[in-house]
Amino acid sequence: MATNAIAVSPRSLGLSYYTRIFRKETQYEFVRMLRTKAFSLAVIGFPVMFYMVFGSSNRHGMFARYLMSSYSCMGVVSACLFGIGMGIAMERAQGWLELKQASPMPRAAYLGAKLMSCAAFAVVIVATLVTLGVTVGGVSLTVGEGLKLAGVILAGSVPFTAMGLLVALLVPANAAPGVINLIYLPMSFASGFWMPISSLPHWLRVLAPALPTYHLAQLALNIFGFAQPGRMLPHWEALTGFTLLMLGAAWIIFARSEAKA
Repeated sequence: MATNAIAVSPRSLGLSYYTRIFRKETQYEFVRMLRTKAFSLAVIGFPVMFYMVFGSSNRHGMFARYLMSSYSCMGVVSACLFGIGMGIAMERAQGWLELKQASPMPRAAYLGAKLMSCAAFAVVIVATLVTLGVTVGGVSLTVGEGLKLAGVILAGSVPFTAMGLLVALLVPANAAPGVINLIYLPMSFASGFWMPISSLPHWLRVLAPALPTYHLAQLALNIFGFAQPGRMLPHWEALTGFTLLMLGAAWIIFARSEAKA
């Protein structure tokens, strides 16, 4: 018995259709990341562990307040680079990315779900570190400061998601963890995640403003008065430019890979 295929124009599908796809894709992606213990425990556990070691030893000190914001930055950068960079690299190696490309699912839903999932992990990290800061580190902060920190960290998930996407499209899956660590760890140290910029060697202090992690750290540290002197607008501009650069490069590579498929 012959059947007739009915073509459905994307324009005929309502907003609720795309909203449902985006919601489902985000839900499944977040659950997948959460169930991947090597990812979820490391991304959430490392900032918490380091804060318990270094932040609690400076109880009632300003350093505990400093580390609360800097480790929040470290957590979101880690979530984005490993969640997006290593995640998509693995899916590309397994052929899952090609299946997604061949499916009628909107491209924005695939990438947007990963961005939202990383942002959700960022919120969990900030909430956990703020709780530890108040209870263990002896940090006093207002609700407004906590919300500002969460807002900066959420905004910071965008440029590093873009960076993770570019890494995923360039690096083979088996090399992704090593390459990401080579990018992530030096940038974190040179940007003041572990100690104030003023404590670093002179050549690192000169190099730091060229790193996106530095600008994210300055925005977060500014909430508590630890940022370097100067206006905050250039830091937002630097992160915006970095995001556009990463997305532009990733879009070119992604479009070429689709053309070859």
